[in-house]
Parts: sequence; structure tokens; C-alpha cells
Amino acid sequence: MASLPFSTIPIKLPHSVSTKPQDDHQLRNPYFHSVSSLCKNGEIKEALSLVTEMNFNNIRIGPEIYGEILQGCVYERDFYTGQQIHARILKNGDFYAKNEYIETKLVIFYAKCDALEIAEILFSKLRVRNVFSWAAIIGVKCRVGLVEEALMGFIEMLKDEIFPDNFVVPNVCKACGALQWSGFGRGVHGYVAKSGLDGCVFVASSLADMYGKCGVLDDARKVFDEIPDRNVVAWNALMVGYVQNGMNEEAIRVMCDMREEGVEPTRVTVSTCLSASANMFGVGEGKQCHAVAVVNGLEMDNILGTSILNFYCKVGLIEYAEMVFDRMVGKDVVTWNLLISGYVQQGMVEDAIRMCKLMRLEKLKFDCVTLSTLMSAAARTQNSKLGKEVQCYCIRHSFESDIVLASTVIDMYAKCDSIVDAKKVFDSTVQKDLILWNTLLAAYAESGLSGEALRLFYEMQLESVPPNVITWNLIILSLFRNGQVDEAKEMFLQMQSSGMIPTIVTWTTMMNGLVQNGCSEEAVHYLRKMQDSGLRPNVFSITVALSACANLASLHFGRSVHGYIIRNQQHSSSVPIMTSLVDMYAKCGDISKAEMVFGRKLYSELPLYNAMISAYALYGNVKEAITLYRSLEDMDIKPDNITFTNVLSACNHAGDINQAVEIFSDMVSNHGMKPCLEHYGLMVELLASAGETERALRLMEEMPYKPDARMIQSLFASCSKEHKTGIVEYLSRQLLESEPDNSGNYVTISNAYAVEGSWDEVVKMREMMKARGLKKKPGCSWIQIKGEEEVFVANDKTHLRNNEIRRMVALLLYDMCSDSK
Repeated sequence: MASLPFSTIPIKLPHSVSTKPQDDHQLRNPYFHSVSSLCKNGEIKEALSLVTEMNFNNIRIGPEIYGEILQGCVYERDFYTGQQIHARILKNGDFYAKNEYIETKLVIFYAKCDALEIAEILFSKLRVRNVFSWAAIIGVKCRVGLVEEALMGFIEMLKDEIFPDNFVVPNVCKACGALQWSGFGRGVHGYVAKSGLDGCVFVASSLADMYGKCGVLDDARKVFDEIPDRNVVAWNALMVGYVQNGMNEEAIRVMCDMREEGVEPTRVTVSTCLSASANMFGVGEGKQCHAVAVVNGLEMDNILGTSILNFYCKVGLIEYAEMVFDRMVGKDVVTWNLLISGYVQQGMVEDAIRMCKLMRLEKLKFDCVTLSTLMSAAARTQNSKLGKEVQCYCIRHSFESDIVLASTVIDMYAKCDSIVDAKKVFDSTVQKDLILWNTLLAAYAESGLSGEALRLFYEMQLESVPPNVITWNLIILSLFRNGQVDEAKEMFLQMQSSGMIPTIVTWTTMMNGLVQNGCSEEAVHYLRKMQDSGLRPNVFSITVALSACANLASLHFGRSVHGYIIRNQQHSSSVPIMTSLVDMYAKCGDISKAEMVFGRKLYSELPLYNAMISAYALYGNVKEAITLYRSLEDMDIKPDNITFTNVLSACNHAGDINQAVEIFSDMVSNHGMKPCLEHYGLMVELLASAGETERALRLMEEMPYKPDARMIQSLFASCSKEHKTGIVEYLSRQLLESEPDNSGNYVTISNAYAVEGSWDEVVKMREMMKARGLKKKPGCSWIQIKGEEEVFVANDKTHLRNNEIRRMVALLLYDMCSDSK
């Protein structure tokens, strides 16, 4: 939108005009002062009794008396009494009803009570519109969400040469922020500077808030820095802007600066910083915010209590959340929903259901959020029985028409692998919005059902539901999940040609899809394209890029991405980023750099420790891996399945049976964890490679899982090496049963029989391969030269540079023979 023509507005403002009629006799009347005092104290009924007394004593009641009572009704939001006063004014005739002061007061009263329709009718009938009536009508339009109309009113006000004051401008800034019209907002800022209103802290705070909501944080900071006497409202406005734009660390720093300047925080301050802490998973920062609330004696009301509860739920400290919940007074449905959601996020479904039962005992009814949370619990645990029970509750209590709930039901069935039921719910929903279409599309995408996803994509357009960027992202995802890389890239181009601008989620989906389909180098190029489009990578896109570098074992690319992180100081302390950096450097051959990144950690989080233990395992540094594993106990961090996989892998690489057995036992006895198939596989592989084949076989037979091919292969190789013919025959049968179409297994078994001289068995294996149409895959190796892959296959004479390679090999052989003489 073009800037407003503020150059045509005279800088000199008129003197402030009072809306009260100047009648000295009335102002001296003691009744007036008594009525005014009662109204200010919220004693409207007592004020009306005085007016009745005045009427009984034949004392003239001037317009200012009714004006004071209307103002009292505004303070108390007493709509009913205000309407009665309006009726009395109309009954008393035009002397009152057409008084400019009374007319303005009525507009203000109805506007403050959010009775927009009546306020607009009265405003349209005003003979004289002043700054007070305009402030009221612009304010009510902002409050009810008619922000564009509010801005049009602002423009009309300027055309009528009625100049906005420090009550109008904050509402106009609020409207600009809601619409994210930074251009219009700059025009308002220009008016503020010309009129001298920038000295008002509330006007300046509203400008900072507007720039924050528009994503122009540099301008928000400039406005904030120029405020001479910053109050807590100004500080809060800047913090909220940072949080809304994902700059959570900056928000925390602003709160620290605020406290250093001696400004007392409010509930809004603490709530905002708690949101920032939750977003960045800053457990320490959030706890400090909670401490600030306690030290400053802030009341644990619904607003603050809910913010603290939400923080602890988001960071997974459910015990703290329970304590906060128990201490809160006047808990409403929102509060209960937060704790129920916290239980679901932690996988504590039984606790969530228990809280729902307690909630009903407190005579609180489930709302859409409660039911959606329970449906999410069913989806997370793939508990279709629970999901169906919640769905039945929705139907019984007439929630089935709620589109949000319908979306969660579809998602639940999709997560429970019941796509057919998900489609039934979709078809039975009468009013389908874009979110509902996208929910079913997401179900198809996650399952890799690209054909169904494409059919739905075209069907929704036939139903006149235009796709948004989320729709395109899901179509691209479905193609990648189905391994259709070229089709996904083509769809990405179609998206751009249709006028849809890819978001950071789109670019990240492209990168992740390419990595998952073995196109890591191309994924790195897409990171560069994303930056060229003007978008800054987020945490997930950077971790995907680092994953691509790790897959390529490209230290050059990995260092480039790390350099970008350092230069932009973006997410540098993020746990996912640091975890990915450790993993990348380890896989690219620079273990010292991985240790350096790990040493600079700000947070002691399990994923980061797992990455470093995995790095040590990769290099066979069993001592360092175990030391790091033992240190988790000192920090009260509970290891998970990944931790034990990495530590056992380190022991496996080093051939350390004693440590492995101790850790395997520790896993069960001290941590109460059930070993998975991978843990058993590592133990079997370690025992087999150490020659303890009987022990390995016994463990494999006693484990509660069916052995996979890799486990059998490791034990088979060891038994073959030790010429344990009986066990070899037993394992060969199991190996062929587990992977009957893997030609490599037949070759391995055939070679073992050949070593034993069992040629009949060798022939038998060859015949079985032939009967199944299997062929031995030739050996293959490849190198990367100037970004291009060169692939070499055993006995392949079709390579483009075959003759050149053979001549080079012949020359090398000649030189070697010459040197040996």
C-alpha cells in the first residue's frame, strides 16, 4: 500500500477540546461532584439515586450529569444501565438527545461496550465528529477485528482535518500490526514524528509493537532505543516482537537488560520470556523466569500460571508442571487442557485420561481442545480403540460437525494405519475447509501414497478449494516418500510457475527428500538456492544440510555450513545444530573438531551426548565412549536406546567383551530398559567375532526376537572360520529363510562349503540361485572427482575411459616391477 500523503497535514495541532459543556453553575452544583465521585468508584446505582433525588427536588439535571453516569457505565462495562440512561435521555427531549457532548458520550459508551452496530449508527448521525468520537469508533473496530475499516477511518479522520491523538495512534498501530502493513505503519510513524507524539511512551511502544508484528525488528529496536523514559509496556512490546519472530535468545537478553535498569517485570514480561524459553528449549532460562515471578510477588493467576505450566509441559518437566497446576487458584478448562496436553506429549496417556476423569468431577466440560488432545494421544500411541471412543463421545455431544475435531480424527486413523477409515470421516464431513483437505493429503503423503495424494490434489481444485503452500509441500513429500525424486522436483517447479512462493518448509522438504533418496549433494545445492531466494535457513534446514554433508563425507561442504552458522550467529547454541555438527565432523573424519564442538556446548542434553558417543564408537575409542556414558549418571541424565546402541557399538569395534556385557546388564538391571533387536545383534556380533560362537548362538536363541539376516551372517562367518560344520548348516538354513532372494547369502554359504570341500553342497547352492533367477552382484567401487562420481564395476569393460585406465594400470605395473629388480 502506498504511503499516506502526510506532507499535506499541517504540523500545528489544535488545542485540546473538552467534550464537557462549560456551565459554571452546574459545575459548582454539589450534586455533580457527588455523582462524578460515585461513578468513578463504580457505584452507579448510588449515582442514579442522587439523580432521582435531584429530579424530586426540582434541581435542573444538566447534560454533564448524564455524561458522568455514562462514563461510569464505561468504567464498569455496565451495558444494561447505560441503555437505560440512553432511554431517559431520549425521553427528556432534544435538549439532551441532540447535545454534542451527550452524543459523543453515547458513541464512546457503545463503542467501549463493543456494541459496534449501535455505535456506528450513532456515529453516522453525529453533527460534529471530534477526536474523542473518532478514537472510540476506531478503537472498537480494532477490538472486534475490523482492522482494515479502522485504518480507513483513520484516513477519513485525517481528511476531515481532525488530528489523531495518543489514544487513536496506538489503535492504528495495532491495526497495522494485525495486517502486517509495514508501509502503512511507516506512514503512521511519519505522522507521529511530525506531530510530536513520539515523546509519548505509549505511542512509541505501540510503534515498536507494530514493527515487531510486521517482522521489521531493526525498526522496532530503533523506536525502542529512542524512547527517553521506557516503561515496562515498552520493554514488553520489544520482547513480544522478538518472540513472535523466533528471536527467542534476543527476547531473554532484553529481559536481562530490563532488570538491570531496575524496571519491575509484569505478568506479561514473565509470560513472554517463558514462551521464549519454551521455544528454545531453555530449561535454565525458564526456571529463572519462574523465579523472577516468585521473587517479585506476581500473583499466580490464570495468565501467569498458565504460562509457567505451558513452559514446563513443553520442555518435558511434567513433575514441575503438576506442582504449578496444584498451586493455581481458579483453574479453568484451558489450564486443565495444558496439563493433559503435557501428559500426551510425554507419552503418558494413562495420566492424561486420569486427568480427564478428574476434570469431569470438577464439573468442567470437555471442549474441542480436550477432545483433540485425546485424539492426538490415540494417534501417538496408535491406539485406535481410544480414538474410536473419543470419536463416539464427539458424536454423542454434537461435536462431529467441528472441522478441527474432524481433522484430528482423520489424523488419528492415518497414524493407526487406517487410511480407509480416515477417508470415510473425510467423506462424511459436510463442510470441508482447506485444513481438512490438507489433513487427508498429509495422511496419504506420510504413507507414500503419491497416487492417492495427486488424485486428492486435483479433486480439491475441482471442488473450488485452491491449494495453499502446505498443500504443495505435502504433494512434494508424498512423491519423495514414494521414491519419485524427478516427479518431486517437477512438482516443485510447477508450484513456482503457479505463482506460489516456496516457504522455508518447502525448501527443507526438498532438501530432506533428496537426502532420504540418496541425493545428498543435490540437497546441499538446494540450500544455496534457498539462500539465493532470500530465505534464512532454520534449525531443521541446517540439520538436514549437515546430514547431507555427513552422507557425502564432504568436510568441505560441512565446514561451509558451519561457517554460515558462525557468521550469522544463528542457532549456534541450538542442541539439534550442535548434535548435527558433531555427527558431521565425526563422519567426515575430523574427530578432534567433533570434540571441540561438543566441548562448547551450553546445554547438557542427551541427543548431544549420544552423537559424541557415536563418534567415539565410529573411531573405536571405547574408553572415551564409556567415560562419556558414565558421566550421564553424574548429570542425572537418563540414557535411552540410542545411547546403549552407541556404547555397545564402541565396545564391538574395540572387541571389548567384558565392558559390553557389563553395559548390557546395566541396561536391564539399573535402567529397567528392554534391549531391542539391535542391542542383541551387537552382542551376538561381538561374541561371534571373539570366537565365543556357542555363547553367541545361545544368546540369539534366548532373545525375545526373531534374528535378522545381519545377526545370522556375523555368527555364520565366525562358525565358518572355526569350521563348525554343524552350526554352519543350521545357520545357513536360517539365513536363507530370512532373506531367500539375497544372492549374497547363497554366495557366502557356497564359499563356506567350498572351504570345507563339500562340493556337492556348492553345486546345490548354485542350482538354487539359478532356479530363483539370482545372479551374483559384481564388486563395485566409486570415487568423486571435481563433484562427479566415477563408478568402477568388477570385469566391466564398458567404462568410457576403459582404455585409458588400462594403460595407466599397465604403466604402474611396469614401474612396480622395475623398482623390485
